Formats: sequence, structure tokens, C-alpha cells
Amino acid sequence: MDLAQIFTREKLDELFPKERADAFFDALFGGAEDGAYDISVDFVGQEGDAAEFAFMLRQRPGKCLACNLTYGLPQVFTRHPVINVRGFAESVAREAQRDPGGVRWELGATREHSRSLHSIPLHISF
Repeated sequence: MDLAQIFTREKLDELFPKERADAFFDALFGGAEDGAYDISVDFVGQEGDAAEFAFMLRQRPGKCLACNLTYGLPQVFTRHPVINVRGFAESVAREAQRDPGGVRWELGATREHSRSLHSIPLHISF
């Protein structure tokens, strides 16, 4: 099964809606306006029974992504109910017609692509 055909931009935006970033910052800071970046998920690729995704952190206008503590985010994302990595991984399994109960996932270390773009790798195994 070619996961790239399943995990299009539209499908990923459905599974992880852009409004979730505002809800995340509202939970952290008591207001979405304090958030320095937008969060989306990109499909990176697949290898056998594993899929690679990435949480993309894009700087918001007038904010400073590089000034934020994005390197601690993998630990925060792992536990945060609004980000809900487990729920996202289970949704990925369902879309790939795999058992969501058997899915395993792991977040990697934050990567800095530029001052305005960081990512957090997400490895999902079925």
C-alpha cells in the first residue's frame, strides 16, 4: 500500500487540523495569540511496516520561532492531550487499514531547518 497516496495534504490537515496549534497555545498560555508558530504534520515517507511523518513548526508573522524552546517539545508533545500523538498515530493506522491497537510511535529530536522552520520527526510502526 502506497501511503503517500493516502496521506495527502488534505488528509493530514483533516487528521491534524491547523486549529489544534491555537488550542495547544491556549492550553499552555491561556491564549492562542501567544503562540510563536503554527503546527502541521507532513508525510515524509514509508519503509516496510513503518511510516515517517514530521510535525512542522512554522514561525507566525511577527513572532520568533528561534527564540522559543522548541528543543523540549518532543517530550511535551508526547504527553500533551491537545497534540495527542497517540490518537494521531492510531488515526494513521486506521487510514492505512492497520490495527490501531498495535501501532507504535516515537518522536525524534527537534530539527532546525531555518530560523523560521523547525520539525519534530514522528516514526510510526504498524
